[in-house]
Amino acid sequence: MAFRRRAKSHPLFSQEFLIHNHADIGFCLVLCVLVALMFEVTAKTAFLFILPQYNISVPTADSEIVLYHYGLKDLVTILFYIFIAIILHAVVQEYALDKINRRLHLSKVKHSKFNESGQLVAFHLTSVIWCLYVIVTEEYLSNPRSLWENYPHVHLPFQVKFFYLCQLAYWLHALPELYFQKVRKEEIPRQLQYISLYLVHIAGAYLLNLTRLGLILLLLQYVAEFFFHMARLFYFTDENNEKLFNAWAVVFVISRLFTLTLSVLVIAFGLARVENQVFDPERGNFNTLLFRMFVLLLVCFSQAWMMWRFIHFQLRRWREYRNEQSARKRAAAIAVHGKQQSKTVKRESGYHENGVVKAENGTSPRTKKLKSP
Repeated sequence: MAFRRRAKSHPLFSQEFLIHNHADIGFCLVLCVLVALMFEVTAKTAFLFILPQYNISVPTADSEIVLYHYGLKDLVTILFYIFIAIILHAVVQEYALDKINRRLHLSKVKHSKFNESGQLVAFHLTSVIWCLYVIVTEEYLSNPRSLWENYPHVHLPFQVKFFYLCQLAYWLHALPELYFQKVRKEEIPRQLQYISLYLVHIAGAYLLNLTRLGLILLLLQYVAEFFFHMARLFYFTDENNEKLFNAWAVVFVISRLFTLTLSVLVIAFGLARVENQVFDPERGNFNTLLFRMFVLLLVCFSQAWMMWRFIHFQLRRWREYRNEQSARKRAAAIAVHGKQQSKTVKRESGYHENGVVKAENGTSPRTKKLKSP
């Protein structure tokens, strides 16, 4: 009991220390793993954290290629890259976003949203470039049949597996960041919703061996999210700049249509024609009618939920625009009415009628008599 009391009072266990130094703690842990690579005794354990596991050599016509599948050891690798994501999060915050915030002088609410959008812009831009590179090099776009042919896609190239591990690590790191970044209680449910959606879809595609379809769907989603958060950043710098929101609206609707079309094409038509339609978890085969219906319902539900939020957001923007326009019209009407009243007051204080100057009460002023000399 005495040790617990001393531990709680010690600065290393205090809330302020964890909040302000969590990136330093993560950096120390990452450094320990890298140092462990230098020694033969600990090198094998260190490689569990850094490199993807479960590799196998597959012979080809020319040589051999190394492919990977998933397992429990992936959790160790994901844990290591969670600390990498925490460090990168702190670097972007300190060397980019904090400097911009000092110049903008935003309110607390806008400051929090600006930091959120700034972090996500950096992440989505990196993920879009990386995801597009993987899709092009693996020739998933040039050969759309490869999205469902030879299912299950149990053996993955290195770059595909590493991409999924890093994606899971990033969205898992976002959960403790809600505490470290002191996110307001009103914002936590909203952020938990989209973090959970990303984790469910990415982990589902990875564990159900739908990684090829998942890559293309992630690319569509990240492009739309990149435009949205870029629009928010420009809006916070200048509230009259809302053109990017219109561009985001077009990209968002197109990405939803492509997502639904591609999901139906691959799951309902492609996988339904694959010969091997047996539920076999040991071999990674989940291609059954119930499985396909469940995946399609999950995709359709998530797309419908995002469209509902999109429509709600657009209606709120339209109402704010209408209120702003009506307020401007009322202000202009009040200004015109005030000018008319000021002109009327000046006219009543002394004006001409039929060539005669009238006084304030409407009577003609009397002529002054001259005294006789």
